[in-house]
Amino acid sequence: MSRAEGKPEPGDDTLWRLKRQGCEGVLILGAGYCGARLARALQHRGIRVVTTSRSEPPAGAASAASLQLQRRFDPGQGVLLADSDLDGISHVLVSIPPDAEGRDPSLAPLQGLLAGRPLQWLGYLSTTGVYGDTGGEWVTEADTPRPSQARSQARLRAEQAWRCSGLAARLIRLPGIYGPGRSSLEQVSAGRARRVIKAGQVFSRVHVDDIVGALLHLMGLPPGDHPEVVNVADDLPCAASEVVEEAARLLGCNPPPARSFEEVRDSMSPMALSFWQDNRRVSNRLLRDGLGYRLKHPTYREGLRAVLMEQRGGEPVP
Repeated sequence: MSRAEGKPEPGDDTLWRLKRQGCEGVLILGAGYCGARLARALQHRGIRVVTTSRSEPPAGAASAASLQLQRRFDPGQGVLLADSDLDGISHVLVSIPPDAEGRDPSLAPLQGLLAGRPLQWLGYLSTTGVYGDTGGEWVTEADTPRPSQARSQARLRAEQAWRCSGLAARLIRLPGIYGPGRSSLEQVSAGRARRVIKAGQVFSRVHVDDIVGALLHLMGLPPGDHPEVVNVADDLPCAASEVVEEAARLLGCNPPPARSFEEVRDSMSPMALSFWQDNRRVSNRLLRDGLGYRLKHPTYREGLRAVLMEQRGGEPVP
């Protein structure tokens, strides 16, 4: 079990910092890949969590003794949270994507409920795609968003709606996310990986456990120390082909043959093609140097080793 997901290690002061900031209960709207992992990390630290999904929770999912309560929340179908579901909630994380027009389905039905409560922190998970294409240049939180993709434009509109909500929302912008079950290791193992070469093209990424770790860190900051926008990315933007090559090396197999982007572009889906249209390096300097978060996986090399180690039940990776 990973450090961010599992029980705190000796010397981990996360719980102390969360309690210092009045963290008694956390509402996670949209407990998907990142949200569910954050919920487990909070539970292991003794923090009560309420998670939501559009599907009905399994029978027995919410017992009186449980530190996690699961609630169905689907505004499009008229399924809303009750006022009592927010009792004891001091911190909120929004991890629900907007619709194509940039409307966050959770904002309107929750704005009134949340506005009347003494919230200590509200975070909105967004994307670094809002920065658009910079030709491979670095972007920081100070750069003006210029999204080129329709989905990133929708995210920017959702960000703006939360900024105008009166709830003091904090924007956490994420690049490509990887981790157990969602990495180049699985793609290489299944024979689905492509080693595509496009001169000068780089991508930023972050391990899911560093998203969890950074969120815990940000929740524990005094409100005046938390900037409105924070990028959460690792230290090493690089070509996608380098990550595939490292995955193959760790698995002890040959990487797939190198193909130029021009060779394979006609076989790519519109979604896949859109990822290759933006080229930027995402700076994490504010998170790391300004706010003092120490990355668990500074690059994809440590991150992939951690994924493989978790897949092998903690067995060390040579």
